[in-house]
Amino acid sequence: MFPFFLIFLSFFPFTIVFSSHSCTTSTSTKTFEKCMPLPSQDASISWTFHPHNATLDIVFFGSFISPSGWVGFGINPNSPEMTGTRALIAFPDPNSGQLVLLPYIIDPSVKLQKSPLLSKPLDIHLLASSSTLYGGKMATIHNGATIQIYATLKLVSNKTKNVHFVWNRGIYVQGYSPTIHPTNINDLSSIATIDVLSGSQAICHNNFLTLKNVHGVINSISWGVILPLGAVTARYLRHVESLGPTWFYVHAGVQLSGILLGTIGFAIGIRLGQLSPGRVYGLHRNLGIATFVLGMVQTLALLFRPKTTNKFRKYWKSYHHLVGYGCVILGVVNVFQGFEVMGEGRSYVKLAYCLCLSTLIGVSVALEVNSWVVFCRKAKEDKMRREGLIGSGKFSGSSHG
Repeated sequence: MFPFFLIFLSFFPFTIVFSSHSCTTSTSTKTFEKCMPLPSQDASISWTFHPHNATLDIVFFGSFISPSGWVGFGINPNSPEMTGTRALIAFPDPNSGQLVLLPYIIDPSVKLQKSPLLSKPLDIHLLASSSTLYGGKMATIHNGATIQIYATLKLVSNKTKNVHFVWNRGIYVQGYSPTIHPTNINDLSSIATIDVLSGSQAICHNNFLTLKNVHGVINSISWGVILPLGAVTARYLRHVESLGPTWFYVHAGVQLSGILLGTIGFAIGIRLGQLSPGRVYGLHRNLGIATFVLGMVQTLALLFRPKTTNKFRKYWKSYHHLVGYGCVILGVVNVFQGFEVMGEGRSYVKLAYCLCLSTLIGVSVALEVNSWVVFCRKAKEDKMRREGLIGSGKFSGSSHG
């Protein structure tokens, strides 16, 4: 994922009454009009916007995850992503151990980790800034230590509706250069777009969550259920002589519907990537692309399906089975990876999918056992027929005697 999710906003020295895991809106010298818990890392912000001069007083509440780590908060003036964020990052001074707060601009080179992140002046109207540990002068930086970052900045008067806030925290600092933050789901979701005038999150954020849920549901059903079901129908229905060629049309119908639905889910995933350029789930994305490509290749192969009498038919069947099973396996693996990406690794939704998949696997095992029983029975009958112990397909009465 993009390296450091960093932070910004400068702040003034107020004494704040703060309770971790809660959002407090008043100080001994200042009352903030609005307060909002942020969606990750138990962080929160409080602020007051002054429309007459377009200034924003803000305080960010976060916590350290390492005694030698960093905590940062910032604003991206252009888009809801890490790259381009104007950030203030707090960490212990490597020489004195005292808390320092330095400004950083997160340019694209940070994303590629080509060079250390260096402090530089911010190119925004930052009027004042400061930071303090909860507990006052006697507080020490430790794992779980709470920090408050204050800032006063001047916004563009007509750009207060969608202010992109970015925050994160890291494990250690090299000199005065914060290093990459952890890349689990909480750390990759540290972005919020807020209308500072009304105190509401942008509608596009809600639409993003809706798209993400739709993406998860569609792909779980298509790649995770329908395509495995289609593979099961092909393997076990084709041996039912009474069905004739019907099994093929059932198999093709199930697989084509799964591919169609999966294509929609894949397209939504591409759109989600465009809407969140600051978040990259590499493994999930790569598995999704590989699964989709295999699905498309498998579907197009139907156009080149040789006749049963063609000498290349056996090679086509081997290819069809290999690509088909590969697509099914990758699809199921990526569904589980998707649950982790969405933070649903221990949810009832994942449990329901596991039960559904387990049922399908159980049915497949039962059908596989039955197929081997039928195969062994036919092999025994063929052997006895060759030895003359049975007639034209049925045991003679004397063969039991």
